[in-house]
Amino acid sequence: MDRTDKRLLDAIQTDFPLAPRPYAVLGARLGLTEAETLARVRALRQTGIIRRIGANFQSSRLGFTSTLCAAAVPPEALEAFIAVVNAHPGVTHNYLRDHRINVWFTMIGPSASAIRQALGAMAAATGIPILNLPADRLFKIRVDFAMSEGDG
Repeated sequence: MDRTDKRLLDAIQTDFPLAPRPYAVLGARLGLTEAETLARVRALRQTGIIRRIGANFQSSRLGFTSTLCAAAVPPEALEAFIAVVNAHPGVTHNYLRDHRINVWFTMIGPSASAIRQALGAMAAATGIPILNLPADRLFKIRVDFAMSEGDG
């Protein structure tokens, strides 16, 4: 990655333009053409540096509810369990931890009962119990990864 890629990643994370041609806007900010900007984004996706580009919504303001979920999944069942979790459209992300309770994910649904039902179906499909850990209080943090900081 060069300095321009890093600046592009900063812009995508913190101020993605809501415009008919967002890559033209990003390119103009960085001194690139729309085609150059798109080519850089595609290259960053192909190398796995960018996994996805999408919006983050405050689900509660849209009438949805969310929860943190966790499960103790044996190593031989990880792939199948994660496939079931990832197939659900309400799962926003998941990750592994080096712990007995090793798979953690967040889930959004239209109601707490809809989430409980979906988690029950996942548990039934995999044979693995899933902890449902709804928040008592919400602490929202912004997670951006500064790429061009200290870059000369």
